[in-house]
Amino acid sequence: MDFKNYVRDIQNFPIEGITFKDITPLLKDKTALKAASEAMLELVGNVEVDKVVGMESRGFFFAPLLASCLDAGFVPVRKPGKLPYKKVRKVYALEYGTDALEIHADSIEKGERILIHDDVLATGGTAKATAELIEGLGGIVVQCNFLLELKFLNGAAKLNGYPVKALVQY
Repeated sequence: MDFKNYVRDIQNFPIEGITFKDITPLLKDKTALKAASEAMLELVGNVEVDKVVGMESRGFFFAPLLASCLDAGFVPVRKPGKLPYKKVRKVYALEYGTDALEIHADSIEKGERILIHDDVLATGGTAKATAELIEGLGGIVVQCNFLLELKFLNGAAKLNGYPVKALVQY
């Protein structure tokens, strides 16, 4: 299946000069959604995973599904102020500014093998910040999975040599 047929470009969103990759056409199509879910699971292969970490908010679409299929736990990484318990925060750079992410301080045990999942790998800032949060809690990042990768932004180079897999590349 050509998943690019289910991704639309939105010009000048969220700010002028940015072309946003909108995955909602893929999400609303039951055939494309199922095929993408199965294909992303195949990207993991035989990698042993204890937990899947998904980033707010579009990382939440597939990360829990992957976790369930991999017999692993799911850990949400959220924007500041959204998690109710003790948390750790990391500020990071976006292609259009800065932001911060938080994770519950007790969500990852030392030595756990972690799959990071998000919808899009752009500049790599979000995934790098997430990896640093995970490693700060003692987790081991075993792979970074993405629905889409914008290769022209070279985000994978920021990911410290972690295996990076993407279903669709631009």
